[in-house]
Amino acid sequence: MEKSLKSHKITSEEVNSSDYANAEFASAAGSRTDKPCLKLSNLEILKTRKNLLAFSAGVDSTALFFLLLERNIDFDIAIVDYTKRENAKHEIAYAKSLATQYKKTCFTTQVILEDANFEQNARIKRYQFFEEIIEEHTYENLITAHQLNDRLEWFLMQFTKGAGTVELLGFEAIEKREHYNLLRPLIEVSKKELLSYLEQNGIKYFEDESNQDPKFKRNRFRETYANKLIEEFGEGISKSFDYLQIDKERLFTLNILKQINELYILEKSDNDTENLRAIDKIIKRLGIIISAKERQEIIRQKTCVIAHKIAVAIEDEKIYISPFKDVVMEKSFKESCRILKIPPKIRGYLWSQAIDPKTIYQNRTSR
Repeated sequence: MEKSLKSHKITSEEVNSSDYANAEFASAAGSRTDKPCLKLSNLEILKTRKNLLAFSAGVDSTALFFLLLERNIDFDIAIVDYTKRENAKHEIAYAKSLATQYKKTCFTTQVILEDANFEQNARIKRYQFFEEIIEEHTYENLITAHQLNDRLEWFLMQFTKGAGTVELLGFEAIEKREHYNLLRPLIEVSKKELLSYLEQNGIKYFEDESNQDPKFKRNRFRETYANKLIEEFGEGISKSFDYLQIDKERLFTLNILKQINELYILEKSDNDTENLRAIDKIIKRLGIIISAKERQEIIRQKTCVIAHKIAVAIEDEKIYISPFKDVVMEKSFKESCRILKIPPKIRGYLWSQAIDPKTIYQNRTSR
């Protein structure tokens, strides 16, 4: 059973912030003369765009909130209440109080999920919420507070499952999604550095006790491996990620033959792994992360629908990817698609977007 309540937009008039305010920081943040010591990535992109910060009131997102303030980056915040923990109501109240104190808009939503596959389903709901806000309010960047420990945790989890360069380096400082950029400014900063920053500045934050629960695989990786490695070898690990990212960009280029709206036609490789990497990258642009099981399904079936949302068709020389639309089409349109050898699962998207099938074979790329 799942129930999602209507999102709520909070303005500064709606909440009393006295219980949660960081008064000392409030008086100093705007007037500091010392240069912030923590390195944030891609600040230039953030300075000129409309930004939404994914907020949780935890260590990472709270530190990022104030680091962005220090650097005069304009942003609003969004937070999700999963109704699982007693502290959640205090975290929401804290988010609202910060929004009031620093004149930000705070978007909140409440989602109720079953325990089965909670983390995966929570992530899906969280990003759906963010993307609804982005679309409705025309934000250009989504900022998340993933940091160096998170990046190593992901790397180790993928490494132990069996993964190539693209999968191992799935945590990038910036990712281009279909309608927005996903930015991770803290990707070179360790958890310890963020904790130190909060303590030095007397900034309040919340601890999510579920992050200590060993039943979650990522928690076991974090406590047993990632945190200890970062503690001892953090500087070298950060440099290694930089070198690996450069190598990745040299090794892998995405060959898009044609793009019309959200339809992508890629050049097919003789290598299944290269094809999967290209497919994975495009599907990620469309807002879906595919699992190892779904990757196997793509290669086995050649034509399939991922997460009931994305159609993939691997043909002799090309790969077609688009949103999946189950619609009724005119017979003449279907016949035109058949003659042009357009894969059946792609046709519904063409019809829904009023795209003439013949334009697929024109040379110009449309966006």
